[in-house]
Amino acid sequence: QVLLVESGGGLVQAGGSLRLSCTASGRTISSYAMGWFRQAPGKEREFVAAISWSGGRTLYQDSVKGRFTISRDNAKNTVSLQMNSLKPEDTAVYYCAARTRTTVAVTTTGYEYWGQGTQVTVSS
Repeated sequence: QVLLVESGGGLVQAGGSLRLSCTASGRTISSYAMGWFRQAPGKEREFVAAISWSGGRTLYQDSVKGRFTISRDNAKNTVSLQMNSLKPEDTAVYYCAARTRTTVAVTTTGYEYWGQGTQVTVSS
């Protein structure tokens, strides 16, 4: 079993930055692909970014390309999401997810473990 805990959310003005962190416990995630998803009120959970087990491959939703960067530190069992140039439409609860395979996925069904989420609010 893998427990994922997100941190780093908060309120920021448009154009600002936040760095989300996801800390895993219970099992090493070094052989797992990891992802970040988000869910805005009244909307379905959507893919944001994913990273392969080694960090050698990353994927991003088109709307965040060039603004968000996903990274991981396998020695610390953590995954991060650096978010720059934030926009009001980025407002959502952000979730960290673990996939018990080495390759990335962009659908929620591709991930077995989920964190509780952290709120990100971007004011205009």
